Amino acid sequence: MDSSTSTSDENYELGYQPSPSSVDQTDQSLTDTTSCSILSADSFAYCRTNSEASAFSEHTDSFSEIASPSWRGLKSPARAALSRLGMRQHKHGMDEEVMDLELELMKERFSKLLLGEDMSGSGKGVCTAVTISNAITNLYASVFGQHQRLEPLHPEKKLMWKREMNCLLSVCDYIVEFSPTLQTLKDGTTLEVMTSRPRSDIYINLPALRKLDAMLLDILDSFQVTEFWYAEQGSMSGNSTRSGSFRRIVVQPQPQRKEEKWWLPVPCVSPDGLSEKSKKHLQQKRDCAYQIHKAAMAINSAILAEMQIPESYMASLPKSGKASVGETIYRYMYNAEKFSPDYLLDSLNISSEHEALELADKVEASMYTWRRKMCMTHSKSSWDMVKDLMSDVDRTDKNHVLAERAETLLFCLKQRYPELSQTTLDTSKIQYNKDVGQAVLESYSRVLESLAFNIVAWIEDVLFVDKTMKNQE
Repeated sequence: MDSSTSTSDENYELGYQPSPSSVDQTDQSLTDTTSCSILSADSFAYCRTNSEASAFSEHTDSFSEIASPSWRGLKSPARAALSRLGMRQHKHGMDEEVMDLELELMKERFSKLLLGEDMSGSGKGVCTAVTISNAITNLYASVFGQHQRLEPLHPEKKLMWKREMNCLLSVCDYIVEFSPTLQTLKDGTTLEVMTSRPRSDIYINLPALRKLDAMLLDILDSFQVTEFWYAEQGSMSGNSTRSGSFRRIVVQPQPQRKEEKWWLPVPCVSPDGLSEKSKKHLQQKRDCAYQIHKAAMAINSAILAEMQIPESYMASLPKSGKASVGETIYRYMYNAEKFSPDYLLDSLNISSEHEALELADKVEASMYTWRRKMCMTHSKSSWDMVKDLMSDVDRTDKNHVLAERAETLLFCLKQRYPELSQTTLDTSKIQYNKDVGQAVLESYSRVLESLAFNIVAWIEDVLFVDKTMKNQE
């Protein structure tokens, strides 16, 4: 009996505990993987949506059903000894089978990564950077897509998240840069040799993201016992998931919840409301998740800023920045002696996220249009370019002034709408990025940013319901 218990516990720790949904998830995973095996430049929307199954993750539970030994019907003292011997052999065989299955699973996953999600092997797949970014995005959707409450993540899902993220992040261990160092020989001779070290952006950001990841899981684990519960609202099929932008603006919990978040379970509290201890715990976790969100967002923005601007985006820019932003915005940006982006945004009366995102795309495009014109004006010769870089920029240049003001307006717009979806330039950078290290950091920070924001929203929902209950009294 003890051996049987230890065997089942070991299988549970390995993440292969059978579950009713495991077969459905496997079928769904195979379907989703097939549907997006060949990607083109026009089908990049997958990076902004959630899917039920991970392209990098499938469940395999078939080995958990083992046939019963034929000697189980024996009724003698020898049965106990045979049982103990059989269980030891069964456990040893089970360990080997688990290791073999995990090895085959790893072979399959990395084969898909190397093929660029093109199972035909004809070289039509996407580059490795986009493949890994897609894998991290889909893994997040598979693990957290159905998790919409303040409660601990299911142990099987948590183990799946940690195991597969470790596999995807392991590529960063081999991304290095070379730097000169001094080495002293036994005879006292000093030589300068090149040594490898982790690339600086990975060395700084990856440990920070791992820490943020662990902190978010700890926040969910802290809601094991709560004074609130959830009631289902609306209809939601077992295979459906939330889709859309990772940075979607979620309006303050109520009163527009029926229109914008009808698919989420509704938090409930007792008529007396939450205790002070529970409320304080929620507020602390909300503040912690909010800081994690800000940190992940800062890392994501920094990585996106470092990515190269695709030539296709530059080629698609309008010839005139004025045509991009429109006559009204251009007139104010050009004629105002003291430019005030806040005043301009207030006068535009932006009423929705869609309008804010559309304006951000236009301002960003005009900014790069004016910068390109400025570079064309000052690029007379290579030596003139060097002198321009060494000397102060001509701040009276029209294109330079407009580009600076456009950058200030874009920064102010993103501050006013911190959860704004990624702009056309950002999605274009992710689509055409070929740097594997940047792809890992960008996608990892993006999914952590999404999880942190969701946790803050869930906590705000509970606190709002508690406040409503007390106001009714």
